[in-house]
Order: sequence, then C-alpha cells, then structure tokens
Amino acid sequence: MKKVEAIIRKSKFSIVKTALHEVGINFFSYWDVTGLGNEKTGHVYRGVSYSTSDIERRYLSIIVNDDFEDIVIKTIMESAKTGDVGDGKIFVSDIKEVYRIRTGEKGGETLK
Repeated sequence: MKKVEAIIRKSKFSIVKTALHEVGINFFSYWDVTGLGNEKTGHVYRGVSYSTSDIERRYLSIIVNDDFEDIVIKTIMESAKTGDVGDGKIFVSDIKEVYRIRTGEKGGETLK
C-alpha cells in the first residue's frame, strides 16, 4: 500500500477531487495549509502589491493499494497543473498496514 500526499493550489482542488472520483478514489483526507515557496516576487493587482511568499494550498492524503499508485499520481499531475510556479508537489511513501476500526479487518481490502 502507498500513501500519496499532494500539496496543490486551492483553486485546483475541486478539479482534482472530481478527477480522483472519476478514477475510483472516493475517500481521502485534506487540509488547508500555508507554506513558503521558491517564488520571491510579489504580484500587483489593481495597483495593490501583495506577497506570494506565504502561499495558501490544500494538502491531500490518499492511501491506495499499490496498483492504484500510478493512476492517482497521473490524475493529480494532470488535473492540478497550471504550468506556473507553485503548482505543488506529490510525495509517495510506503504504508506497512491498514486496519478498519469498525470490523477489525486489516490489509488492502479495508481501502475498498
């Protein structure tokens, strides 16, 4: 099993969520987060300068069976991309075991 964590633009969240549902990922957790990026310059909107050094993002945490790893990564990459600096990052790590609290089941079947 894999844990796929993604930090994406908040403006792309609904598109990413819909795309994940379309490939069969119906459960995941997410949080609103703020981070620091590589972009050093600010932006001017209607004559008012604002900082882009503190960037609001959405953090997704998705646990999947190994056979879904590539599908999830591809889906996030395609649906979250704008082509601009700050599109985000994806992190993948191994999950040793998963347990369903209600029934006591363990293993990959608990993800279905």
